[in-house]
Amino acid sequence: MPFPTDLEIASQAKLRPLSEIAADAGIPAEMLEPYGAGAAKVSLDAVEAMASAGRPKARYVVVSAITPTPLGEGKTTTTVGLGQAFQHIGRSATIAIRQPSMGPTFGIKGGAAGGGYSQVVPMELFNLHLTGDMHAVTAAHNLCSAMVDAHL
Repeated sequence: MPFPTDLEIASQAKLRPLSEIAADAGIPAEMLEPYGAGAAKVSLDAVEAMASAGRPKARYVVVSAITPTPLGEGKTTTTVGLGQAFQHIGRSATIAIRQPSMGPTFGIKGGAAGGGYSQVVPMELFNLHLTGDMHAVTAAHNLCSAMVDAHL
């Protein structure tokens, strides 16, 4: 039996509701700003709410740089795998990953969604702008550049 592809694994994944995942992490549903069914932002007020509820400060692991293998396992795969490993041994674990670069859009690199059983799903949403913040920053940057050019 051949090993399933990343796409096959992602399509078979059963996604839990974000409110349920947030509740497991101690984040109240009212602190979530949903972006469709597969993405949400967490309000900064959640940090204060969790601290005032007596929750101890968390410890964290930073995965900031890694040389990917020829098969593409890099920072995202390592980060997702670490989160899964901590959950597997009974530790509470949440991962935070940034939006991927535009490389996948131009066919320069992989999608930065991880791979195998250590990947971010839904992959399409993750690779295509998540919450739209990056597009808003790009549009604002272009507007500022146009204003500067017009005044020169």
